[in-house]
Amino acid sequence: MSASVIAHHGERRRPLLVRVLLQPAIAAGLSLVDWDLLLRQARRSNLAGKLAAQMETGGWLATLPEQVQPHLRSALLLSRRQAQMLRREVDLLRQTLAELPGPLILLKGAAYALGGHAPAPGRLFSDIDLLIPPAQLPRCETTLLVHGWDFDDDLDAYDQRYYRDWMHELPPLHHKRRGTSLDVHHTLLPPTARTPLDSGALFDAPRSLADSAGLPGVFVLPPEDMLLHSAAHLFHEGELPNGLRDLFDLDALLREFGAIDGFWTRLSARARRIGLSRPLWLALRYTRMLLDTPYPDTLPAELGPPPGALALRLLDACYRRALRPAHDSCRLPGHDLAEAALYVRSHWLRMPVGLLALHLTRKAWSRMTASPEAPQVDAPRDA
Repeated sequence: MSASVIAHHGERRRPLLVRVLLQPAIAAGLSLVDWDLLLRQARRSNLAGKLAAQMETGGWLATLPEQVQPHLRSALLLSRRQAQMLRREVDLLRQTLAELPGPLILLKGAAYALGGHAPAPGRLFSDIDLLIPPAQLPRCETTLLVHGWDFDDDLDAYDQRYYRDWMHELPPLHHKRRGTSLDVHHTLLPPTARTPLDSGALFDAPRSLADSAGLPGVFVLPPEDMLLHSAAHLFHEGELPNGLRDLFDLDALLREFGAIDGFWTRLSARARRIGLSRPLWLALRYTRMLLDTPYPDTLPAELGPPPGALALRLLDACYRRALRPAHDSCRLPGHDLAEAALYVRSHWLRMPVGLLALHLTRKAWSRMTASPEAPQVDAPRDA
């Protein structure tokens, strides 16, 4: 049976992109038809850089069909260029915010890259996420605005209030000259979330990047908290557009940190201490189910009782669909319904019922009354 037939034969069980990222060696036997599909799935899932990094690390890149190599080399160049720009931008942020008394803690992609963690090779990201103590938020905001940062123009007064009163971060910022995007967090979950979170504990023992990255005053979370934030980001906040990429992040972190002595015991205790046992439980379930991630079989039971049988069946049905490559070849029946259900679930976890009803009504009214965009008219062509 040809590689192309094999790839499509197993599509219902596991998408081609997932199979190759889990077993990169099989890429050497793919046909051009398979590669065309694989690259499309990787781009739509924001995983082209990861795929390219795996091909290079494994020594396969130079042996792949010449039609394929430019696409992967381009993804590598883009990811490396982003990493260079990130290092420079974080250094500028460090200097801008140097007088804040508390630590500047990098989150997500920036933390993986500058902390040298397993998800970093080839990973692409669109903004920098920063965590600071809540008491420093006003001073941080003022300092950023003075130094060329500004809020997105498309945020109205309601959106500003939504972020400031109900969310765990400032409205998104961008630098007027450099074009960089920045999210400033003061905790990991909205204050209105149904999950009680010990936010103060996040600042217990951040790890300095002074020696490893030459960035004094800049920190990342310790391994347990870094993994817990990744789990909360995907399974509490419902960030589904990059869901498969974020699932691979979790897989990489679990494999990396699992090799540290005593990590699993500390992870379980930390999840219960901070209040993120349920997102971690879900992260363990779906990384094992979809990516064969190794961890102690007893670990989920240490996190408390699982969801009820009916709730678990619904969650499985939704996440089996939503955590697939964002390409038409990977869609299963009911995909749109699953994404809609997870979107509602994320808001349900984020807000109490009254506030949720108010928010969704306000956003629906805003969409209904928004002025339609003017149609774009092509300029006349020269003869």
